[in-house]
Amino acid sequence: MKKQIQTNEEKYVKMNEPSLKEARKRRGEELNINIFNLDPKYLNLGVTKKYMLKTYGCQGNLADSEKIAGMLELMGFEKTENELEADFVLFNTCAIRENAEERVFGELGRFQKFKKKKPDMIIGVCGCMPQEEKTIKTIKKKCPQVNIVFGTHNIASLPEYLYDVINEQKKVIEVLSVEGDIYENLPIVRDHPKKAWVNIMYGCDEFCTYCIVPYTRGKERSRLPEAIIAEVEQAAKDGYVEVTLLGQNVNAYGKDFKDRKYTFADLLRDLNKTSIKRIRYTTSHPRDLDDDTIEAMALGGNIMPHLHLPVQSGNNEVLKRMNRKYTREEYLEKVNKLKKAVPGISITTDIIVAFPGETEEQFQDTLSLVKEVEYEGAFTFIYSPREGTPAATYPNQLTEYEKHDRLNRLNEVINEYSLKGHERFENQIVEVLVEGPSKNNPNMLTGYTKHNMLVNFANDENNSYKVGDLVNVRIVKAFSWHLLGEII
Repeated sequence: MKKQIQTNEEKYVKMNEPSLKEARKRRGEELNINIFNLDPKYLNLGVTKKYMLKTYGCQGNLADSEKIAGMLELMGFEKTENELEADFVLFNTCAIRENAEERVFGELGRFQKFKKKKPDMIIGVCGCMPQEEKTIKTIKKKCPQVNIVFGTHNIASLPEYLYDVINEQKKVIEVLSVEGDIYENLPIVRDHPKKAWVNIMYGCDEFCTYCIVPYTRGKERSRLPEAIIAEVEQAAKDGYVEVTLLGQNVNAYGKDFKDRKYTFADLLRDLNKTSIKRIRYTTSHPRDLDDDTIEAMALGGNIMPHLHLPVQSGNNEVLKRMNRKYTREEYLEKVNKLKKAVPGISITTDIIVAFPGETEEQFQDTLSLVKEVEYEGAFTFIYSPREGTPAATYPNQLTEYEKHDRLNRLNEVINEYSLKGHERFENQIVEVLVEGPSKNNPNMLTGYTKHNMLVNFANDENNSYKVGDLVNVRIVKAFSWHLLGEII
C-alpha cells in the first residue's frame, strides 16, 4: 500500500519535491535505457475522456508534449481544443524566463474557475517549472486546483499518476532531482504532419551562470545512434520530409558513451545516408562545435545549410562571467570555418543584453560582432534572473531603461543584417517546404527554404500544392523577416 503523506491538510499518494542542490550534482552513475510498455491496467483509463495539452518553451518541450500526447491517446484519451470539454488539462512548462512562469500561473488561476464548474477536471503541471523548488512551494500554497505535478525526468510515469488521481482520489507531486535515464519506445503523436522532432540527447552539463536548464533537465545523456537512425528512417517511411535533431547541446552528443567512440559528426554522416529529405539540428554550443562537425555539414545533401549558433555576448569579460567557455575570437574563428566549408550558409544566434555588470563598451562589442558575422536572424533577450543560478546574485543589475534601450538598439542592427541576408535571394529560385496557409493571409502559402527562411507565395490556379510538398519558388522581394515569392 502506498504511503499517504499529509501536507497542508491535503493527502498525497506521492510526494517527492525537487532540490536544486541535488540537481546540480553529476555523479557519473551508469545510464539506464528503459523500454516503455504501457501496463494493461492503464489501457482504458482515458476512454470517454478528453485531454488538453498546453506547451510552453523550447523545441524540447514540444517534443516532450508529443510523447505525452502519445501516452494519453494510447490510454484512450481524445484530444480537444475546447477548454470546457477537457477532463484532463496538462501544462508542459518552461523555466528559462520569469514571464513564461507568470503566464502559466495566470492560466492556472483561470482554469480554477473551470474546475469549480467541473469538479472532476484533472489539472496537471509538468516540464521545467516543477524542477524548481519555488514552483512546488507556490503550487502547494496557492494552487489547490492542481492534481498532478511531475518534472522532466519522469514523463513515462504519467499513466501511473493519472491512475492514482482517478482511482484513488489523491494528488501527486513527484519531481526527481536525479541524473536521469532514457526511455525508448514512447508513443508519439507528432504535432506537424511533415516535420518531426527527434531527440538525440537530453540534459546539459554546461552550467552557464544565467541558465536553469542544467538543474531542470539533468546531466547530458545520449541516445544510442541505432535508435536515432531507426526513428529518422521510420519518420521518412511515414511521410515526414524534415527532421530536427534536438539536444540542449547537440555538439556534445556521444561524449558520455563508455563503450564506443561515436560523435555528433558521426551521427550526421550516418543520417546523411538515410532517406529523409531534410535534416536540421538545434541547439549548438560554440565551445563544442569542432572541425569534424563542420566537415560533416559540408557534405550537404539532406543536411541543411543553416546553423543556429548562440553567442549570447560579443565581449570576452561578459562571456567569462556567463561561463560560456569560449572567447569572441574563438567564436569568430569557427564562424569563418563554417562559411568557408559551407558556402552561403545562413547563421542565426541567441543574444542576451543587460547581463549584470554589462557596460556600454561591452555592449558595443556585441553590436560589432553582429556586424562582423552578419547574422540572418536572432532571438534577442533581456537578461532574466533565475533563482538558484549564480548570475541571480551578481551585483550591478542594470536599470529597466538600460535594458530596453540596449535591446532596441540591438534589434535595429539584427533587422538590418537579416534584411541583407534575405536580399541575397532576390531573383533566385529556392526550394520551399510548404507549411500551409499563411497566418496573416490565408490566400497565400507559407514555407521554409533550406536556409530556414520563411517564404510567402501564392498557390497555382489549381491549388495544386499542399503541406509537405517541396516547391521551387522564385524570390521577388525580400523583407527583414520573410521573403515574398512566386511559383515557377
